[in-house]
Amino acid sequence: MIAELHCHTSEHSACSHVNAVKLIKNAYNLGLQAIVITDHHYQWDDIELKKVKQKAGVDDIFHVLAGQEILTADYGDILVYGAKNTINKQKATLKEIREKNPEAAIIWAHPYRNGKVPPKEKLLNPLLDGIEIFSSNHSVLESIRALKDWHEMKFKAIGGTDTHALSYTGAYPTLFDHPFATIEELVHELKAGRCRPYFTEIPRTGTSDTKVTEIIIGPKASQARKKIITKTFTNIDAWKEGERTFYLTKEISRHGFNKGKYRIPRPLDKDAANFSVMEDYVSGTTLHEKILAAGTEEAKEYLRKAARWLAKFHNFNFRITPADEYLSIEKVRLEYYLSKMYEKNHRETARARQILDEVWKNEVELITESPERLVQGHGDYHLKNIIVGQDEDSGEEYIAVIDFNSSFQLPRSFDVGTFIAQFKNMFFDHP
Repeated sequence: MIAELHCHTSEHSACSHVNAVKLIKNAYNLGLQAIVITDHHYQWDDIELKKVKQKAGVDDIFHVLAGQEILTADYGDILVYGAKNTINKQKATLKEIREKNPEAAIIWAHPYRNGKVPPKEKLLNPLLDGIEIFSSNHSVLESIRALKDWHEMKFKAIGGTDTHALSYTGAYPTLFDHPFATIEELVHELKAGRCRPYFTEIPRTGTSDTKVTEIIIGPKASQARKKIITKTFTNIDAWKEGERTFYLTKEISRHGFNKGKYRIPRPLDKDAANFSVMEDYVSGTTLHEKILAAGTEEAKEYLRKAARWLAKFHNFNFRITPADEYLSIEKVRLEYYLSKMYEKNHRETARARQILDEVWKNEVELITESPERLVQGHGDYHLKNIIVGQDEDSGEEYIAVIDFNSSFQLPRSFDVGTFIAQFKNMFFDHP
């Protein structure tokens, strides 16, 4: 059962811009099964709820209940479900409210907002029945911090939209294991912890130094649904690389690659304390998969689109990272490849050494003496890093490119050569 547990009406919350009828109708149309109105220091009574539900014209199986949001002296805002009456007292303590309402379920509302980091002892306070970890009042970074704490501390958690306008109704609902029809049944389920925020969390392919997770919060029908990719790095060196990539993609995104036909995942935020960065999730299919399934002419058109993305990127003449930065990794990379030949005592090792030295000499000369010939390259431009997607609003197809970890100032031909070499390699078995 899916329910919205935190929303405000213009009838009883001065901060809200939506009346109860519209709120109920919208939640119903989104496919939710219940809504709990939580106005500030006001709890709707059963008669009011019955009248407003009738005006909304929703089915009997859709439940409209009421709790209330209370401002406390020590925990800020809390959500109280199942209190016998409206709690009018301002700035009471959590303990005082719990003592006067032992039968109620109490949830700490949006405790991470405005950059707050709630201490463990407050999150695990037995006077609370749960923590609201997803909320419209939490930024992406704050939501990811809350999710991390939930995983580590295993406290009970809900999602709550904190709706004040129609556009984001039901964006952060809660999924219940069992149905409920009354406030008493809701309280019972909350206290038992038989619920969780409505979201999916899927591990994605990363590296030994990087954990990649796809997180989707909210139902598909919600306009405010969030799709996030988090990358968490296991050591300081990997974090430095991740932070570098975050700033680089932020600059690229700022120049028009965050929307339209040619785009990259929009960088959202970073968390230095937890070695994590967050970016928009780009849905779609890799160019590799698209070409495998395509006919000849369709495949050619996909290649043209990939070429146009690269042309647009190169023609911006980005020069974000230092011109000589590539040299700091290239010598190590070349020597690593050569070491594999030494290990196998390969008969062409001496010849490979000559080629490597010649390549290195020419790279140093090009980068140090002709930096004007360089532009910011992708560095790993191949078919599995190119996504073909479709815009949810316009239906227009777009090309998005991911994974800028290897982006340096390079000759334009580097990305072209990488693509051709990888193309030949990936389709070796598909002539």
